[in-house]
Amino acid sequence: MDSNTNTTSCPFCGDRLNRRVIGDHGTVTAIRDRYPVTEYHTLVIPKRHATDFFTMTSQERRDAEALILSLKNEILKNDPSVTGFNVGVNCGESAGQTIMHAHIHLIPRRDGDTPNPRGGIRGVIPDKMSY
Repeated sequence: MDSNTNTTSCPFCGDRLNRRVIGDHGTVTAIRDRYPVTEYHTLVIPKRHATDFFTMTSQERRDAEALILSLKNEILKNDPSVTGFNVGVNCGESAGQTIMHAHIHLIPRRDGDTPNPRGGIRGVIPDKMSY
């Protein structure tokens, strides 16, 4: 556990996620995002409280990668309209992190879900999306 963190108020710590779990691999678990960008938007979360991606252990990162690949395959099997994915992590308030417990976003994308997807994740700063 990271110092300076009160896990009693962390929405990803303890038993808070048990009813929402859709996948699990070793040190990480997965839930659907409560405010999805697209259908099947999923979060992969270390079971141990880690503040952000950079405080995750190498084992947690390996387990997260394995779970993300498994979830991707499951989503593609269940929804043939999915033609791509965004995988992203916000680290720190200035990067848009609102829950200070590491979580990786797996966001399925579909042709036409945005008028011009060029730039992808660069769209977090709209003036930088086109290049």
